[in-house]
Amino acid sequence: MASLTVTDEKVGVTPAKVIQPAWVRVMHWINALAMILMILSGWQIYNASPLFDFRFPREYTLGGWLGGGLLWHFAAMWLLMINGLAYLVTGFVTGRFRKKLFPITASGVLRDVRAALTFKLGHDDLTVYNYVQRLLYAGILVVGVLIVLSGLAIWKPVQLYYLVMLFGDYPAARYVHFFCMAAICAFLVVHVLLALLVPKSLRAMIIGR
Repeated sequence: MASLTVTDEKVGVTPAKVIQPAWVRVMHWINALAMILMILSGWQIYNASPLFDFRFPREYTLGGWLGGGLLWHFAAMWLLMINGLAYLVTGFVTGRFRKKLFPITASGVLRDVRAALTFKLGHDDLTVYNYVQRLLYAGILVVGVLIVLSGLAIWKPVQLYYLVMLFGDYPAARYVHFFCMAAICAFLVVHVLLALLVPKSLRAMIIGR
């Protein structure tokens, strides 16, 4: 008669794989808060002297009037500059940017764009960015630097005249600032949409995998 042997084996538990280290998550959310405050207050400032033939709805602005918008904008500016600078320095010193964002190749970007459009883009290892993610994240870092420099040029055009000249003139600096803001808004929208379309990625970023 055959007998059943029960072995007392311990089932190994794979430890959670943290997608982002704690310092990245903290700085990420501080930057996100600062950018949202700056965008909403910036819309209030824009409405006082619009570049184009439209104004942002009052209910989506911050500050209530030009002076209030400026106060909110400058307060959030310091938060973004200090935290953003710390993020950039830490990213370069730890080698995170080099490991996560490079290399970026045209062929790789085109391949991943085609895969994404046909819903064939894999997410097997969320710790590795695909080429589209690398391009977007590297690009938004450049946009972040440009929006800060153009914002400083607009804020202190006389004292920081060399920054104004870097963009050509004062009106050009305003246009650069506006389009950088638009790029950041688009990035935030895409970021949220990707999180909604790929819930697995969202869960992994929050609790690890």
